Amino acid sequence: MNETTDIVKQFFGVVARGQTYLNIIYLLLAFPLGTAYFVFLVTGLLLGLSLPFWVGIPILLLMLAAWWGLVLFERQLAIWLLHVDIPTISRDTASGQSVWIQLKAHLSNPLTWKGLVYLFARFPLGIISLVVAIPLIALTGGLVFAPLTYTNPESQMYIFSWQIDTLNEAMICSIVGIGVGLISMHIMNGLAFVSGRFTSLMLGGLQGTTDSSLTRGDEIRE
Repeated sequence: MNETTDIVKQFFGVVARGQTYLNIIYLLLAFPLGTAYFVFLVTGLLLGLSLPFWVGIPILLLMLAAWWGLVLFERQLAIWLLHVDIPTISRDTASGQSVWIQLKAHLSNPLTWKGLVYLFARFPLGIISLVVAIPLIALTGGLVFAPLTYTNPESQMYIFSWQIDTLNEAMICSIVGIGVGLISMHIMNGLAFVSGRFTSLMLGGLQGTTDSSLTRGDEIRE
């Protein structure tokens, strides 16, 4: 009996947890951020590789610094919004050395390239987040607010060939919409959980800073 009660509380309690809405914000940000990263990185890297050496190399160095900054931003964004637990940042062993030695250490660090892969991966992941989140939010909103729109022919909902044009039908839709909304929140929490785990896997243990206050967060709780 207690187990059943806990399951019921877990299912309906999703609407009262602030983490749910932070997860939704993270998913909605994924597409615009992923698109911006993709366009910026492709444009910058292609310019750096295609232009003459004395122009291309400075551009590539700027891109290297830029994508590292974006990686650090993404890491912090996951900590802020998802409260994901990311492995501790390691100390930069090349700190205090010449610029050339630090550059070689940065280029030889696998996490530099994992970060680049992660930024490119944010584009398809952003598309997935958009395809999942937007329809679920739109469907939930349309059903829940059907009693406010059923009198307007231009705003009436259609479920297959069923036109919602009476108050009773609209109220049924609204009740169904509450259930759809609860299920949708659990689905989006699950997607955010997977995104957080992927971020932790790809961006954990970054080299270059020792601020431990930026490395830890609470686990995502659906």
